Amino acid sequence: MKLLFSVTVLSTLVLLGLALPLQHEERSALGRPLRFAKDGTFQISIFEDLHYGENAWESWGPQQDIWSNYVINQVLDAESQQLVVLNGDLITGENTYLENSTDYLDEIVAPFVQRDLSWASTYGNHDSDYNLSRSNILAHERRYHNARTTQMVFGREAGVSNYYLPIYPHKKSSTPSLLLWFFDSRGGFYYQEQNATGDRVGQPDWVDQSVVDWFTATNQELTDEHGGPIPSLAFVHIPTYASQVLQTEAKVKKHYQPGINDDYPLAPQAQGWCADGANDGSCEYGGQDGAFMEAIASTPGMMALFSGHDHGDTWCYKWETQLPGMTVAGNGVNLCFGQHSGYGGYGTWTRGSRQVLIREEMINDIDNLAVETWIRLENQKVVGSVTLNSTYGQDRYPATKNTHTECPTCE
Repeated sequence: MKLLFSVTVLSTLVLLGLALPLQHEERSALGRPLRFAKDGTFQISIFEDLHYGENAWESWGPQQDIWSNYVINQVLDAESQQLVVLNGDLITGENTYLENSTDYLDEIVAPFVQRDLSWASTYGNHDSDYNLSRSNILAHERRYHNARTTQMVFGREAGVSNYYLPIYPHKKSSTPSLLLWFFDSRGGFYYQEQNATGDRVGQPDWVDQSVVDWFTATNQELTDEHGGPIPSLAFVHIPTYASQVLQTEAKVKKHYQPGINDDYPLAPQAQGWCADGANDGSCEYGGQDGAFMEAIASTPGMMALFSGHDHGDTWCYKWETQLPGMTVAGNGVNLCFGQHSGYGGYGTWTRGSRQVLIREEMINDIDNLAVETWIRLENQKVVGSVTLNSTYGQDRYPATKNTHTECPTCE
């Protein structure tokens, strides 16, 4: 049966024209620096909550994955990205088998490989389960020379996808123009672990203190090495508690923070945990992401933090103040969601991908940074186009229509 399954998967990949991975690392992307284009731009396409691998034993599960690949290809054909970010929940781990759990990665990255595009991943709560390991996903990614996902913090509690990527000017320089930070918010369940009663062992769902310490120390080292702060963007799957408080207390306004706002209240890091570490459902929020929020909010040059996880939220909000019930004050960093990209996972909101465009001319002044962003939908329409600058939150934009689709051609 396993042999038949493997042959079927291989045949499917060939029929779909999916590229197979290298058997060893050649021309690793980590050895090829990312650079701004000749016109001084660098564009990122963010895909999140793809949720490949749901119910492989029924027809609708594999069909969802085919539709998700359609979404990816539609977006890539319409945009001019230099990097793709997979911002968590690549695979629905609770539905996968031990022997093939990471094979879904081949389907996900095939459109990038075919276009010779680099990509970088964060892992989400559904990327960890009894039969699915974050470390195994990383090992599978590293079989491709296009993969830039790596691991810079180690330890059981750190998670896996914690690292940074420097983006250099088009003209050769040893000083990066931009830093991209990737954080693992963990969650889900530990791989192949059971407790005394035979249940899966839950994993904390916030950025660990060891990662925060690595980030602050590494960022300071880079600041010292290059003579000042470097403009930065960050990616993490599960949003911080600050996003929830902005949503519920400051309120998302459709013309000033355009986007869908259906997941209300949203689910942040440390939801359902107690301050003492108990995870028994007796607490709403334990506050364990406080150190991460403080690190993000106190980093000079940090322009935005992009999250997924909440499929029904697609807005950006500038966090400028100390919000009710919080001990951390924002410094103007923008907290953003992308767009539910996959046909796996909950919700029928029209799928798509957040685009992020950085212009070198807009990040030359560390005290006056700006970045452009919009969402490209699966029908190739653009919604939610905004500029995250000093006046974002005061500038008026068209509201984003709340649209849904049941399949790529069903509008």
